[in-house]
Amino acid sequence: MAATGAERGVAVVTGASSGIGAASAKALVAAGFEVVLGARRADRLEEVAEKIGPRARALVLDVSDPSSVEAFADQLPRCSLLVNGAGGALGLDRIEDASESQWQTMYDSNVLGVLRMVKALLPALVASGDGQVITIGSVAAFEPYVGGGGYNAAKAAVRALMDVLRLELLGKPVRVCEIDPGMVETEFSLVRFEGDAERAAAVYRGMTPLSAEDVAECVAFAATRPSHVDIDQMVLRPRDQARVDKVHRREA
Repeated sequence: MAATGAERGVAVVTGASSGIGAASAKALVAAGFEVVLGARRADRLEEVAEKIGPRARALVLDVSDPSSVEAFADQLPRCSLLVNGAGGALGLDRIEDASESQWQTMYDSNVLGVLRMVKALLPALVASGDGQVITIGSVAAFEPYVGGGGYNAAKAAVRALMDVLRLELLGKPVRVCEIDPGMVETEFSLVRFEGDAERAAAVYRGMTPLSAEDVAECVAFAATRPSHVDIDQMVLRPRDQARVDKVHRREA
């Protein structure tokens, strides 16, 4: 018999207005959670929550803004699962041409955004008696590539943050999981290339990437393991991708 929302508890998903975040929110509701969706785009967020159904609630959230995170957390009396889905990459400049503002933005959303959410919700996660933090990382954390310096560094920092958090929470009722996907076709590349749809589409040309739903299934799997089981790290890639820069592409 499927667990009810009350049995699973309340899940918070950041970056939930599209892509992996939105798909994860839907998968977690199907798995029996009540889900609070957080993201900056209020209209998109409301639209996603409405499609998911009555057990999904939308709250505006900007993980790069400490006051927004605080206001968001103040509206949550309880939470047993935090899914850090907000983040993303900007540009493909070599380090010699790197934009410091792009690096700052990537660190603020990918690294400090995770830190802010963990700090804000950790008391509730511990109080739940069976809390969990699931963070969407990337294979970029351990497979550097030319032009990816800023994103590689940010995701490597996220990985270190999760490792340290797991050590520091040892003995407390909170599990820590990192899910590292390879190529996933979402708005990721469109954002990276500042809306250049043709350049974004070329990233996935000739191969079959993962979908947001593929990653969301892994989120739901990790979230529904028995309390004593911690999925430490999960790496998933398309069959057509062996490494970040090793991709099999078929002729058109």
